[in-house]
Amino acid sequence: MACTIVVPVLNDAVWLARNLPALQALRARGVEIVVVDGGSRDGSAAVAAPLADRVLHAPRGRARQMNAGAAVARGEILLFLHADTRLPAGAIETVIEGLTSSGRCWGRFDVCLDGRAPLLRLVAWSMNLRSRLTGIATGDQAIFVTAAAFRRAGGFPDLALMEDIAMSRRLKAMSRPLCLRQRVLTSSRRWEQDGILRTILLMWRLRLAFFLGADPERLARRYYGGHT
Repeated sequence: MACTIVVPVLNDAVWLARNLPALQALRARGVEIVVVDGGSRDGSAAVAAPLADRVLHAPRGRARQMNAGAAVARGEILLFLHADTRLPAGAIETVIEGLTSSGRCWGRFDVCLDGRAPLLRLVAWSMNLRSRLTGIATGDQAIFVTAAAFRRAGGFPDLALMEDIAMSRRLKAMSRPLCLRQRVLTSSRRWEQDGILRTILLMWRLRLAFFLGADPERLARRYYGGHT
C-alpha cells in the first residue's frame, strides 16, 4: 500500500530543515511527502520545496491545511505529521502491516517529548494512556488513516482547535484506533515555554470546554495566545 505523509506548517522553517531530511529515505522508497503551508512568513515553503514531492498553499488552520494535502495525496494511507515531530524507524512498514493485519482503518503512535524534565515523561505517558483508553488521538501522535476512511469521515472538521479530537470521534464510528507502541518524538517547546504544569492545566480546561460545546475559535485564541 502506498503512503502519503501530509505536513501542515506555519512558520516552521527551522523544524522543516531539521526533520524533512529524515524523511528522504522514505521518499526514495516511494512514500509521498506533501507539505501544506498556511501563510508562513519565515520561508517555510522554500525550505520544504527540495525536500517534498509537493508544497501547497492553503488557508491558515491545521484542519484546512491537512484537508488540502489529503485532497492531492496519491497514497492509500494518509499520515499527518507535525513539522516538529519525527517518526520512529520502520514507521511506514509498521503502519501498513498493522492496518492490514488488524482490519482497522486508522490509528496513531505513542508519543515521546524531547525535553529532559522528568515531568515531561509523565505527560507523554498520560497522553498515551488516555488515548489508548478513550480511542481519541491527538495530532502530536501522528494520526494515520486509510484514504477511503478519510473520505468517508469527510476529512478533518473545519475547526480552529481540537480538529484532531473531532476527527477521532468520526473515525471511532468506523473502528477503534490502532494504537502503536512505537514512539514519535515531538517537541516539548510549548510545555517548556509556558510551564509544564500550567500547560497541562490549560489543556485540561480547553479539552473540557470543547466537550461542553465551547466555540473552538475562542479556545484557539486561548491556546495559541501570542505563539503564532
